[in-house]
Amino acid sequence: FASYYGDHMVLQQKPSGAVVWGHGELGAMVTLTLSGASGLVIMEKTAQVKGPSGTWTTVLDPMDRGGPYALMAEQGLENTTLRDIYFGDVWLCSGQSNMAMTVLQVANASQELAAAAHYPYVRIFAAAPACSDVELEDLEQIDLPWSIPTAENLGHGNFTYFSAVCWLLGRSLYEALGSPIGLVEVAYGGTPIEAWSSRRVLQACGLPEDMGRREGPQISLWHGACFNLKPALCFALPLNLALSSSTSPHQHLSGPQTPSMLWNAMIHPLLNMTLRGVAWYQGEANTVLNTDQYNCTFPALIADWRWAFHTGSARQTEPLLPFGFVQLSTYHRQSADDSFARLRWHQTADLGVVPNARMPSTFMAVAMDLGDEHSPYGSIHPRDKQNVAHRLLLGAMAVAYGDKGLVFQGPYPTRAILEVTRGLLNVTYSQELICRQKDAQAFEVCCSSQASPCQWLPAPLVAVGSHTVTLALSGCRTLVLGLRYAWAEWPCEYQACPLYNSQGLPAPSFL
Repeated sequence: FASYYGDHMVLQQKPSGAVVWGHGELGAMVTLTLSGASGLVIMEKTAQVKGPSGTWTTVLDPMDRGGPYALMAEQGLENTTLRDIYFGDVWLCSGQSNMAMTVLQVANASQELAAAAHYPYVRIFAAAPACSDVELEDLEQIDLPWSIPTAENLGHGNFTYFSAVCWLLGRSLYEALGSPIGLVEVAYGGTPIEAWSSRRVLQACGLPEDMGRREGPQISLWHGACFNLKPALCFALPLNLALSSSTSPHQHLSGPQTPSMLWNAMIHPLLNMTLRGVAWYQGEANTVLNTDQYNCTFPALIADWRWAFHTGSARQTEPLLPFGFVQLSTYHRQSADDSFARLRWHQTADLGVVPNARMPSTFMAVAMDLGDEHSPYGSIHPRDKQNVAHRLLLGAMAVAYGDKGLVFQGPYPTRAILEVTRGLLNVTYSQELICRQKDAQAFEVCCSSQASPCQWLPAPLVAVGSHTVTLALSGCRTLVLGLRYAWAEWPCEYQACPLYNSQGLPAPSFL
């Protein structure tokens, strides 16, 4: 079997068929047998080992959820058996250090770790961080083989395994669905989206594929203040990139930041997998690298991963694979830089909410109200991952599992009417509003006679109705050319942005 497989794993349940693959002697026939707990044979498949990689692949018949099963591969007189296998839903979790943060590091960690024993049917797997110049057929190294969750393997250490966001989402999916859940963590701290992108994505967005291979001074997406972690597993702003949102022709990236390096080593080896969905938490590195290309690179990565997993799984992974992501949280309070705000906007392909026309079958967890200034891992690593996972769960249930009546997004403006004589702007929202912070200066208007450069001035909240907010434009003596909300690196206090809906979901920022 390929290194991804092992005892205790979860394979994708029906209506899809789980793809199974492995290595063997070129030209040999491999017989695959799935049997139940009593030894009764459920199905048998054969596959031939083909070159040049010497691999065999087969698609199992769609299976109902449940188990345990045993899966045996035979080639001549040799055989290998994997045991305690369940069928359920398989989710891939990827991104940088906020995805890599383990359950040990989150708020109420001791309670979360103690609860692990209650979820033996949520199975976990973690690939080791790795880089490659070429697309690999198999993972080079595994940090955690398929395992039943325990306090030890959910809290193995800081930024190692197992991902808190991934675990909390998977645990919640199990509670909601009753199906076994398989969680595959593929994360690497301090890495930009370009490293997770195939060459197809880079080409589609006009980015150089050789940023890591040309002459010039190397740059790093971290510096020395790495909280006593291995540099590859932490994130801090680079000293020489802090004021830049794009690379210059004379800069290039190295190691895990190099374009396509992580796609090659950590995603490409898994493309045969049949998946139910993806959860993604990444973007901090792109607040200092190609920030304003993220509105291309992110939708392009989603589309490319969908195509690659659909193709690689013999079309068993659905073409519009549900893709959830966490919108950036916070970093520096009182920062004058707007790269976090721009990146949040670009995470929605500049449309503010998802799913949208450019990003179908996606869902987003807003996290700008979950800042953690005193996090021992640095303020860029908030410890409240429970609210993040809950917001992802709502999106997953609505988008991936079709719960049509579920509210999974915060309120978003649908129109704005200017009352010039009274100096007011009335903004209508899509949902009923709950105002938690009326004094916050979250709204700003573009108050200028020309669109660029824009003079942004605060527009204080005068009144909040059930679906409308009224803003004062007293500081604006000229034309109002634009409106924005929560456009800051640290836009509001913990769970105290101005606007939420009645379900407690925050209104996302917009421009």
